[in-house]
Amino acid sequence: MITTSGVMVNFSGQPLFEDVNVKFLPGNCYGLIGANGAGKSTFLKVLYGELEPSAGVVSIPSNLRMTRLEQDQFRYDDDVAMDVVLRGHPRLYEVHKEREKLYASADFSEEDGARAAELEMLYADLNGYEAEAEAAILLSGLGVADDEHHRRMGDLEAGQKVRVLLAQALFGKPDILLLDEPTNNLDVHTIAWLEDYLQRLESLVIVVSHDRHFLNNVCTHIADIDFRRLKIYVGNYDFWLQAAELALQQRRDAQKKASDKAKDLKAFIERFSSNASKARQATSRKKLLDQLTLDDLPISTRKYPHIHFNFERECGKKVLILEDLHKSIDGEQLLNGFNLNVLPGDRIAFVGPDGRPRTTLFQILAGELEPDSGTVEWGSTISSAYFPKDNEAYFKDVNLNLIDWLRQYTEDMHLEDVRGFLGRMLFSGEDTKKSVKVLSGGEKVRCMLSRMMQVGANLLILDEPTNHLDLESITALNKGMQAFSENNVILFASHDRELVRTVANRIIELGPNGYLDFHMPFDEYVTSERVAQARRELHGAELGL
Repeated sequence: MITTSGVMVNFSGQPLFEDVNVKFLPGNCYGLIGANGAGKSTFLKVLYGELEPSAGVVSIPSNLRMTRLEQDQFRYDDDVAMDVVLRGHPRLYEVHKEREKLYASADFSEEDGARAAELEMLYADLNGYEAEAEAAILLSGLGVADDEHHRRMGDLEAGQKVRVLLAQALFGKPDILLLDEPTNNLDVHTIAWLEDYLQRLESLVIVVSHDRHFLNNVCTHIADIDFRRLKIYVGNYDFWLQAAELALQQRRDAQKKASDKAKDLKAFIERFSSNASKARQATSRKKLLDQLTLDDLPISTRKYPHIHFNFERECGKKVLILEDLHKSIDGEQLLNGFNLNVLPGDRIAFVGPDGRPRTTLFQILAGELEPDSGTVEWGSTISSAYFPKDNEAYFKDVNLNLIDWLRQYTEDMHLEDVRGFLGRMLFSGEDTKKSVKVLSGGEKVRCMLSRMMQVGANLLILDEPTNHLDLESITALNKGMQAFSENNVILFASHDRELVRTVANRIIELGPNGYLDFHMPFDEYVTSERVAQARRELHGAELGL
């Protein structure tokens, strides 16, 4: 159990959050949510003891073992993966290493024998004899191949390092588990394995994630940081969303009711205060008005951009035909005989374990790359807008503020219209005068979406648009894509499974041996045995997002 009493964290004299009084109970999984900058990662650091709160106390029983997902991928580069996992239980790891060193000693003394006996008992108490088997199960479940279990971390790819560090946090079934963005770089099948593991875990789990589907599947409670407070809701993310929207509407209704009553009281007082026959009633209403509380609604840190894709005309019958498309980059074949007939109304999610083939395809469609061979044939009614996975070229070495940057892509908008549009995309006041060079990752994504919305396209190409976005912006983008005209087309790739689930009606899986095309929603794609068999035949093994 974790108990916080009066916890506050100040940065530069301003409270990030304050007066946090909550209890986190064992057996529950808490999804810690809040806008970017609300203090989610900071709060985890306070709980872990890495950061001292500005005020208040965090109480954790001393007999409970706490682990967290390490964020530094380079910390263990000189260690082998198996040892990194075992480090997740520091006491067991110490005993394990001392035991290894003792038995490797050339001069094994009587004292060494006595110490060895002590270590064996301690090792057994800590389940040390099952430790490497458990670590291997965790690594395999998280998609780390057997031949990588004893490789140096420094020799592993970044995605595999993250999986090893996640196995480290899970190792030994800790009493308290803190996870900050655990699904990053995981494919859909590995995430499903992690969800199942956490659902069966009896530990207290606190997790920060932008994956709404993951939060829905694993969380028993939501801990929401907003209004500089932390409030716990029972239920998963969808339950929280409904409860939070209802609570906000109730506050608005109560405020409006009080405001309307105040207006009526003031009007009566002004009208009859000088009327002798009504003076007593006016005085009575003056007392009521003085007692009436008109509190301003608290200011939320949670902001939703307005994302809406306009289009000048709908798609005609012919949209896009690709025939026998080939493309190699640096000698590696990324597209090998790819064929595609895009139909009006298609919402195609491109998936696969390697993002390079789909990014290459999108760059060809956007005109940034030429195929080595094959044809790309567009319908005469089609106009497209492209969101690239790497947007740095649009901002690097560009000496413009936000307003002037966006005006490059608007022909008829007046200055005030541009300001208003940026305001709806959460850029207001002094923000619009910032140089685009200093924008954060999330701000650049909102800029690129703003650029797309100026084109009036009827075919959208989006390559990982949710990267760097907070939950609120992801939700707004999700709604904007769902609201796009049913006859128009979206081609996209995203690791946000809720976005794919609610938008896509067709799934194309690009892999090293070719591609598979499924005219079905994402939920069916994930569970269909027909899909699994087709994937096995093509790839020889199941692959994921």
